Amino acid sequence: MTEQSDRTTPGRAGVRGFRAGDGPRLVEAWCRSAPADPLTPDRFRSAVLLDANFDPEGLRIAVHEDRLVGAAYAVRRLTPMTGTDLEPEQGWIPFFFVDPAARGQGLGRRLLTDALDWLHGHGRTRVDFSSYTPHYILPGLDAETYPQAAGLLESLGFRTLYEAAAMDRGLVGYRLPEEVALRLDELRSLGHRFGTPSDDDLVELLALAGNHFNPDWARAIRECLAAGTPLDRIVCVRDPAGRLVGWAMHGAYGSADERFGPFGVLEETRGTGLGKVLLHLVLERMRARGAHSAWFLWTGERSPAGQLYRKSGFATTRVFRVMRREAAR
Repeated sequence: MTEQSDRTTPGRAGVRGFRAGDGPRLVEAWCRSAPADPLTPDRFRSAVLLDANFDPEGLRIAVHEDRLVGAAYAVRRLTPMTGTDLEPEQGWIPFFFVDPAARGQGLGRRLLTDALDWLHGHGRTRVDFSSYTPHYILPGLDAETYPQAAGLLESLGFRTLYEAAAMDRGLVGYRLPEEVALRLDELRSLGHRFGTPSDDDLVELLALAGNHFNPDWARAIRECLAAGTPLDRIVCVRDPAGRLVGWAMHGAYGSADERFGPFGVLEETRGTGLGKVLLHLVLERMRARGAHSAWFLWTGERSPAGQLYRKSGFATTRVFRVMRREAAR
């Protein structure tokens, strides 16, 4: 709604924690507020309500005359991501929004301030927007799409740590590039073995992903396979000594078969073509399954991975700012 007569008066809106019955209204308000990033009820359920760290009081809800007009989600660790570390100084705000009919009157600032105060009350002096694992909605803020949100976060003391690029490439007509096929043959002749992992290979794969890359990648692989994702969505490589040194995959997140990743090769093997071969072997499998495109949400545009993606036909579609606010106790 855009007519002035339909505008709410957020100064009178009440802000409170999440209650039963808020979910459907929150999803509806989200979709009105962020049409470029619509949310479904099942995604909200899995990413928020079923998160082991979810605290209803951290999901701050703005209601005016029984209409949900905004929300800001604050979360801190109740269970460790890995080991025993609860990151006691760290908090996150994975998302916030204000209904278009309620904007321009300070409600977004009220919600964010309320969320920050809640985190501070739990001892959190460092707050990130919005790179929360295991259940981020988006990697960070797309300032081009949401310039007002960027200005609000900056005014509250958030500063950009780094940027994450989302990339896509089309797969219609895709075929394995000739130079990749040649390098694959060369690597095989040297004793490298590429293929779908067996059940027993998963122990090494999870250790590789979790210990050398990101514990959240190991979690994502473990959870998707436990939920029934077929093993043929993964291609692994072993070096001539038999050591598992890299993998690439698709379909790991939210059953999105066209979503590529996670993907990694040990640092000492980079520059050998292993990563490029793994990437293209997975793209080949995706195309064979009927995928029309491949996409992912998070890489550094200037990182070695970002350069590899670009050389492999990927193009940046969005850029997200990972932002942080630090305050004294």
